[in-house]
Amino acid sequence: MRYLALAVDYDGTAASHDKLAESVRRAIERLRTSGRRVVLVTGRRLDDLLRVCPAIASFDLVVAENGAVVYDPSRREDIALGVPVPNQVVDRLRERGVDPIEIGKVLVATHDPHGAVVFDVIRELGLELQVIANRSAIMVLPAGINKATGLKFALHKLGLSQHEAVAIGDAENDHSLLMYCECGVAVANAVSSLKDSAAFVTRASNGDGVAELIDELIANDLERMEGKIERHLVLLGERSDGTEVRIPPYGRNVLIAGPSGSGKSTLTAGLIERLIEKAYQVCIIDPEGDYSTLRALMSLGNPRRAPSVNEVLSILEDPAASLSVNLLGLRLEDRPLFFSQLIPGLLALRARTGRPHWIVLDEAHHMLPQTWGHAASTLPQKLGETILVTVHADHVAPAVLAPIDVVFAIGHSPEKTLGTYAHAAGQRLTWPEGLGSEEGKVVGWFVRDKEMPFLMRPQPGRAERIRHLRKYAEGNMHYRSFFFRGPDNRHNLRAQNLGVFCQIAEGIDEPTWMFHLQSQDYSRWFRHAIKDDYLADEMERIERRTDLSPDQARHLVRELVAARYTLPE
Repeated sequence: MRYLALAVDYDGTAASHDKLAESVRRAIERLRTSGRRVVLVTGRRLDDLLRVCPAIASFDLVVAENGAVVYDPSRREDIALGVPVPNQVVDRLRERGVDPIEIGKVLVATHDPHGAVVFDVIRELGLELQVIANRSAIMVLPAGINKATGLKFALHKLGLSQHEAVAIGDAENDHSLLMYCECGVAVANAVSSLKDSAAFVTRASNGDGVAELIDELIANDLERMEGKIERHLVLLGERSDGTEVRIPPYGRNVLIAGPSGSGKSTLTAGLIERLIEKAYQVCIIDPEGDYSTLRALMSLGNPRRAPSVNEVLSILEDPAASLSVNLLGLRLEDRPLFFSQLIPGLLALRARTGRPHWIVLDEAHHMLPQTWGHAASTLPQKLGETILVTVHADHVAPAVLAPIDVVFAIGHSPEKTLGTYAHAAGQRLTWPEGLGSEEGKVVGWFVRDKEMPFLMRPQPGRAERIRHLRKYAEGNMHYRSFFFRGPDNRHNLRAQNLGVFCQIAEGIDEPTWMFHLQSQDYSRWFRHAIKDDYLADEMERIERRTDLSPDQARHLVRELVAARYTLPE
């Protein structure tokens, strides 16, 4: 299912004249029977709501007092999400002749025409409070509390996020609710401003509009809205004519292919950043630890400790947690087995919670090789919302390539890369005349939409990322190795990675060490071979210093490298 929860306002939406119609109650029960959750979100005080709504048990949770109180009907327990509005506000309003005054567990409310007086009292008392209008009602609440914050708490209790939720409302105080949820809907009788900001407006009013929405949710999961809600589209880059390239956050599978070192991880990291910025949960299967340094991302596993399936699934139970699963602690031949054990759990979690919203699989040709096609019981038939990153598209299992919607070819031979994918996936590729590779650009192909391939300048990521941690720290960099030769080429000691570099640096004679230090050879290697500008900049600062002894410089360099990379012991 696409949507797993409905957040519904009470007065003017689900209810008319204080009452929840029997037809609406039955519609809500149908929705819950379909496996979805229903949360009532209202500005009413909880005791007042319980008085007028005997069918409160029809809801999984209730957010009352405009987001300030959450109530569990099954347990008959409530929790306040803010401190009560101070009594001095009530006292001063009474002194000013305001009547009626409703006092909740947190909020204080009155009605028109007392709005101006309420503002004056808050200003006179110098308090940090907010005033929210709800048709004729005027509500006073602690700063930062609204229907969206209350629903966020409720959804978290249900193990869901806003991206699995649809909201429906009618009044001014429903703006935050509709904007918070993945799809915000206004009933036909809603205020004009809410209709303007809603994804769509129901044909019917009040409870009939709620029932109309519920019927469509059950029938097709609001399929007509997929890709139509502009604020959720994820930016990928810009075409040559300046138009933006964006994809919906749901129902798309992406393949990023190209030779090693061409920029696949950089493009992928930028896309991950933008998904996380929009609060989509991402799970990255990270064989080489390339994404562990991305911000807003938890990392599990390291070169000395392999992650477990249970640890991964436990962390992803939190809707706010995006995760990089670092497989450096697993032997290369053991990684496909680990993924085959993990993917059923990820898909089961998705079926229950809708998350993780996106799965990123680096080195896809190794994790999902062609040989998996001979083990149908092991091969996942539908990954869904997945980014596959690979050097060899034709080495990936054909059943995994089949549902790919968008392909990006990176490197100097995009026609060859896309041709390899097309042949492996059984797709027909027509290459536009004159299209070729350009520096800083990639070639995109919207396979599902039958578009011709096109040039795109990728949207750059903002966070710094250290690529290929293990290769640079422990692997073999071959022709990009550092050679300690010293003055007059007295040595020819090869450091094929950072670990060996630090080991040689500790024992090499002082003239050789100082020769390369003063020639700024170390920073040059860090910048052009390791491709780590931060490391190079810091190294340049050390190279320029004249107050350091050779041993002090060696120590600083080792500490600098160790702070960025996990060195072998």
